[in-house]
Amino acid sequence: MWRRIFLYGALAVGSLMLFAALGASVYIYSLTRDLPSVEALQDYQPPVTTRVYASNGTLLGEYARERRFFVPIAFVPKLVINAFTSAEDKNFYSHPGIDPSGIMRAAVKDVFNLLEHKRLEGASTITQQVAKNFLLNSEVKFSRKIKEAVLAVRIDATYSKDKILELYLNEIFLGQNSYGVAAAALNYFGKSLDQLDIAECAFLAALPKAPSNYDPRYNKQAALERRNWVIGQMAENGYITSDQKRAAIAEPLVTQTRALGIQTEDADYFVEEVRRILYEKYGEKALYDGGLQVRSTLDARLQNFAVNALRAGLVRYDRRHGWRGAVSNLDVNGDWKDALASAGNQSGIDTWRVAVVLNFNEDNSIEIGLDDGRHGKIPFTELAWARKELPNALVGAAPTSPRQVVKPGDVVYVEPIDTDGDYGLRQVPEINGAIVAMDPHTGRVLALSGGFSFASSQFDRAMQAQRQPGSAFKPFVYAAALDHGFTPVSKIEDAPVSLPQGPGLPMWTPKNFGNKFLGLQTLRRGIELSRNLMTIRLAAAVGMKNVVPYPIRFGVYDSLTPWLSNAIGAADTTLMRLTTGYSEFVNGGKKIDATLIDRIQDRNGLNVYRHDPRLCEGCGGPWHNQQEPLLPDNREQIIDPRTAYQIVSLLEGVVQRGTGVSVRAVGKPLAGKTGTTNDSKDTWFIGFSPDLTCGVFVGFDNPRTLGRLEQGATAAAPIFRDFMKGALEDQPPTPFRVPPGIDLVPVDPHSGALVSASDASAIQEAFKAGTEPGLADQEPLDASAANANANSGNGKTVDQGTGGLY
Repeated sequence: MWRRIFLYGALAVGSLMLFAALGASVYIYSLTRDLPSVEALQDYQPPVTTRVYASNGTLLGEYARERRFFVPIAFVPKLVINAFTSAEDKNFYSHPGIDPSGIMRAAVKDVFNLLEHKRLEGASTITQQVAKNFLLNSEVKFSRKIKEAVLAVRIDATYSKDKILELYLNEIFLGQNSYGVAAAALNYFGKSLDQLDIAECAFLAALPKAPSNYDPRYNKQAALERRNWVIGQMAENGYITSDQKRAAIAEPLVTQTRALGIQTEDADYFVEEVRRILYEKYGEKALYDGGLQVRSTLDARLQNFAVNALRAGLVRYDRRHGWRGAVSNLDVNGDWKDALASAGNQSGIDTWRVAVVLNFNEDNSIEIGLDDGRHGKIPFTELAWARKELPNALVGAAPTSPRQVVKPGDVVYVEPIDTDGDYGLRQVPEINGAIVAMDPHTGRVLALSGGFSFASSQFDRAMQAQRQPGSAFKPFVYAAALDHGFTPVSKIEDAPVSLPQGPGLPMWTPKNFGNKFLGLQTLRRGIELSRNLMTIRLAAAVGMKNVVPYPIRFGVYDSLTPWLSNAIGAADTTLMRLTTGYSEFVNGGKKIDATLIDRIQDRNGLNVYRHDPRLCEGCGGPWHNQQEPLLPDNREQIIDPRTAYQIVSLLEGVVQRGTGVSVRAVGKPLAGKTGTTNDSKDTWFIGFSPDLTCGVFVGFDNPRTLGRLEQGATAAAPIFRDFMKGALEDQPPTPFRVPPGIDLVPVDPHSGALVSASDASAIQEAFKAGTEPGLADQEPLDASAANANANSGNGKTVDQGTGGLY
C-alpha cells in the first residue's frame, strides 16, 4: 500500500514538475520569440562627439548630445579592462553570457532586499548589460531579466569576448555626460586611456553601478570608498600586487569638470562660426552625433595676438570717452562677499575681477573688497582716465578726487597691476569691433574675433555685422580706373562738386573730411589722403557701371547698385568679405574663398571635405630625394596682376605718407587703407603684408558717432598695427612681389613728376609697361568732365551716402 501511495505521489510530483517545466518553457518562449536579433550589434555606430581642432592639433571645441569617443578594444589598455571586469564581472572570460554563481548570490541578497523594501539586485554580467543597453530597456521586471539572459547567451555565442567588451566599454554611461571609458577619462582626469593609473582606472570602473551616487562633486566619500573597493577586487583577482593596492588606495581622488563646447580661451567666435558652418552643411544629427573630426585653419599664436590687439584697441577708445559708472551697487554693511560672488564676472576677461568699493583712503586711493573676501586698493593714478562721459562722445574734466568716480558699495571691474594688492579700474567697452587675419593666397582664416568678449556678446561682428566700408571701398574704384586708361600719376581735381540725384531730388554735394580742398592731385595722393571728392570724380569719369563689377568679382558684394555714393563705401558689407577682397589684391588678383575649415573627416577617418580640392600626383609615394611635386594653381584670375600690384603700391603709400601712417611703427613692408563713414559711425583699417591680410572694424552695434575726431586712423589702424607687430615680429622684412609687365619709375611722391633716381624724396612708381609719363600721359580731369560723366545720378540721399572721410 505504501509503495502504491509513494508511486502515485511520485507520479503526481513528476506531472506537476512536467507541467511546470512546460509552463516555464511556454512562458520563456512567449517572452523570447520576438527578441531583437543580436546581429544588429555587428554594425554598432553610437553617437560620437564632433571635435574641432586648430591647425596645430589643439582641441578648440566639442559638440555632442552624448559625449563619446569610440575606441577599438585593441587600443583599450589591459589595466582598464581588468578594472571593469573586477568591478562588474570577474568571471567574464569564463561564463557563457550569464554567471550562475553570481545569480545565486544575488538571489540570496534579494530575499533580504524584499524584506527591507530595497531595490533588487540584478547580478547582470557585462554581456547582460550589453543586451540591456543595446537591445532592451532598463525596466526592473522579472520578464526583462529573462529576455536579458537569453540575449546574453546568444551574444556570447555569436561574438568574441573582445567584441563584447568593445561594445560595453564604448556604450556605458559614466556620469557627467560621459559615454564610454575614453570620454570619461578625458572628462574626469583630462587624460587619454593609456595615461590612467590604477586608482583612476578603478574610479571609472566604480561608476557604472550608479554614476550619480559616486559623483565626487557631491558624494566624494562614497566615490572614494567605491573606488577603493574596486582596487581591492583588482588585487584579489591578481591584477595588481599588494604594494600597488596600498599605493592606489593612498592616492587622493582628484577629478575635474570639463564643459562641453568651446575648449580654448579667446577662440569663442571662431569656434562658434565653425559650429554654424557644420550645422548648415551637414545638419543637426551629424554635428551632435556624427563624430566629425574638423581641422580648422586657426593659428593659435595669431589668434592670441588678434584678440589682445582688438581688446586693447577697444579699451583705448573707451577710455578716451570716459567713465560710465559702476556695474551695480550693494550694501557694504552686510554680507558683501557673497553678494559680490553671486554677481559674477560678466566681462569675459579672465584677468579681471569683480570688486566692491569699501572706503576711501587718506592717499586718495580706493579700498576695495574682492569676491574671495580679500582686500585691495585702486591708486588714484589709475583713475586719471575716468572722466565723466558726456553726450556726443565728449568727456568732462579729469577727476580730482576718487569720490568723483565711485562711492562706497559700487561694484566695479578691476585688474591687478602688481603683486602688492594694487588694482586698476576697468570698464567693459560699450564700443565693439572685430578683427580677421587671413592667408591671402589660400583664403584660410588664421585668426578671428567678433567682439570684445564672447561672454558679454555672442554677436559676431566679423561675419554677421553689415556695415558701410566708407573709404575702405576706394581701392576698387582706383582698380577700375587703372584698367581704364588711368595711371597712378594721372591727376584729378579735388574741389567742390554737386551731382544730380534724380528727378525731384536735391543736388548731392559730398564733402571731404575737414571740408578742405587740395586742387589738382595725382591718383596716388588722392588715395593716400583718402580724398572723397577726387574718388567721386574718378568714379564718374570711369563710369559706375564699369566700377561695380570689381567689388562683385572680389566677393565684397553679391550685387551693387551703380550709384556714385557707393564709390565712397555707402553700401553695407562684412569685415570678412572686405578682408577677402583686399587679399585678392596682394595675391596678384587671384580669386580665393575665405574658409575657417581645412578638412573634415567622418567617424571612420575618411575625408568628407577639403578646402583645397587639388590632387597631388606623386605625394603618396616614398621619398627618394626626388623633386617636390608641383601643384597646379587653379585660382581664377579676376584682375590684371599688374593692376593688382599698382593698388598694392598705392596702399603702401597710404601707410608711408597717408592716413595709415601710424602703421609704419611695425617696421615691415605693409599696405592698407583706412575707412570712416558719415559722422564716424563705422571705422576700418584693412591691410596686408605680402603673405598676411588683416581687417579691423570698430563701431557701436547700434550705429552712432564715435566722436568728431575719431576716424579709421585713430580707432582701427592702431589695432591693425598692434596685431601686425606681434604677427610679423619673427619674420624678416619681405617686399611686395612685383609681377612681370610693371616698370618702376622714380617720381616725386606729391606731383608725380619724373625725378632722378638719386633724388632722396623719390618713390618708385608702378606703371604698366608703356604707360610711363611721356609715353601715355593722362590729361587732368576737371570738375566739368566729372559732372558730364555723372549723368547716371547718385540715387541716394547725402545722409545715406556721404561715405568715406578718412
